[in-house]
Amino acid sequence: REQSATSHSLTLYHPLRSRRTTDGSIMVDGTPTDCVILAVNALLEARPDLCFSGVNHGPNMGEDVLYSGTVAAAMEATVLGIPSVAISYAGANWESLDAWEDTLEDLMRQIISRKGTFPETTLLNVNLPPVDPAEVRGVRVTALGKRRYSDSLTRALDPSGKEYFWIGGGSMSWDGGGDSDFRAIDEGYISVTPLHLDL
Repeated sequence: REQSATSHSLTLYHPLRSRRTTDGSIMVDGTPTDCVILAVNALLEARPDLCFSGVNHGPNMGEDVLYSGTVAAAMEATVLGIPSVAISYAGANWESLDAWEDTLEDLMRQIISRKGTFPETTLLNVNLPPVDPAEVRGVRVTALGKRRYSDSLTRALDPSGKEYFWIGGGSMSWDGGGDSDFRAIDEGYISVTPLHLDL
């Protein structure tokens, strides 16, 4: 199910279940972090060499990496000593992700070939721009930009007259230098941002 903004949460107050699908995949009914913990410690026959989390629907740039379940899953694998990559698509048309297969395969091969060159507690946060893969201008190594939300909290009354709050919506703006993730995406580049566990 949808796991946006679950961050690095764990399921502590009810049991977790897993099941195998008809194609042999394993599904876990927990958070992205739960999935990694169960996979590494119970469900996989061998310890993985790498963890790829995603492809997430929607960008994970700037401060959003703090809330992202996709990034958290990669972070948990990194905590467990497994090199990790979180991948997100900044476009709204999720059906167009199929067109990214060859580009992503090439990018992942490049990342795998360099996996020994990253500091030990580093994960890579990859964002794909909302363009046709044939129009991608290249790959940039980036830093996190800064995102600002305006009017993102709605306060209203439900049908019974009780007050409620809804987080989300509003308008968003970005700030950051020429090496920021959002600038790379805005200019049609794939953004690769190294994130470090040592905050």
